[in-house]
Amino acid sequence: MNFVSSVPELQELNPYIVIGCGGGGEKFSNFQGVKALGFIDDNPEKQGQEFCNKIIASDLEALASDTGAKSVAIMLPIGAEGSALKYAVQAIDQGLNVVTSFRSLSLQRNEALLKLAKSRGVKIMEISPRLDVIHDIFGTSPPSCTETLPKLTYKPSVPVIFVGGTSQECGKRTTTRILGKTAKENGMNPGIISTDEMGLEQPVDLNFRAGSLSVMDVASAVMGAMRKIEEQKNPDILLVEGQSSLTERGNPHPRGLSAAILVGAQPDATLVCHRPNHPYRHPVGIRQEIMAIEAMEPTVVVGISLNLRNVEDKGVVSEYETRYGLPTVDVYREGASRLLDAIINETGEKT
Repeated sequence: MNFVSSVPELQELNPYIVIGCGGGGEKFSNFQGVKALGFIDDNPEKQGQEFCNKIIASDLEALASDTGAKSVAIMLPIGAEGSALKYAVQAIDQGLNVVTSFRSLSLQRNEALLKLAKSRGVKIMEISPRLDVIHDIFGTSPPSCTETLPKLTYKPSVPVIFVGGTSQECGKRTTTRILGKTAKENGMNPGIISTDEMGLEQPVDLNFRAGSLSVMDVASAVMGAMRKIEEQKNPDILLVEGQSSLTERGNPHPRGLSAAILVGAQPDATLVCHRPNHPYRHPVGIRQEIMAIEAMEPTVVVGISLNLRNVEDKGVVSEYETRYGLPTVDVYREGASRLLDAIINETGEKT
């Protein structure tokens, strides 16, 4: 495989035309010693605009002729593989070297391009995903980049409620389901999204295991799930089950997963679940989780759901409510009516 792993390797192929006028294109053109003579983007709204002190063009052949570039750098996002392949073939046919991004055009999956480049006497190289470094550290690594989903941006037209928590196994799944059931009993039409491997209990409209995805893909997956439910069900509220916690210290690995689900949900209101005296998790606390959630997303935590499995005195609910100044319930015994009321009060006419 022809991997590029250093800036000097890029400099050897100067000067460039960069395809893709986004973050990747800007980063590439800013590499020390890399000379970008022009930029191309398929988006008509970008063409003719200035980008990195150059005017964005649309015609590779004309731009190559005008600039005298020797190489093309394809810096397109996941989801633009068709465009990346088109430009790679065009560039090779014009006698230009090609540098690709593993996100937009992995040569591992397009070996025919290597043969085409060889037949035309030009180089085609891929910026390394540096999985070799991971293999050196752990003795194992994924066979290729694990980021696969297109970057989706979608904001639902109805309120979105995120059900987060202070740790794993603190009641997020149960709270989401009971809240959905309560909403139905109150004449609402909720869309319920499960994000865990045990998302088999009803009611649930769509279940995917967020932990099976690259964290880079999770936000898109959440937004795609919300869009699908809106199209199919026309709900008046969306409930998104979170995973793990933003703050738990004992098991830091899923914290990024929790953040990605929260970012994808873009919630209008949030609930925080907590399990006092957790026997095998190490939550930092409710207040810290609320601060972390509200700092990461412009949302408001409107209620607390307590999992009292490890608490003998079930009367502690009122103590938590007084301490944190939020409606606090044991949904397993009391139901979720008060939490639903808090959500409706926060989202107002949008619900």
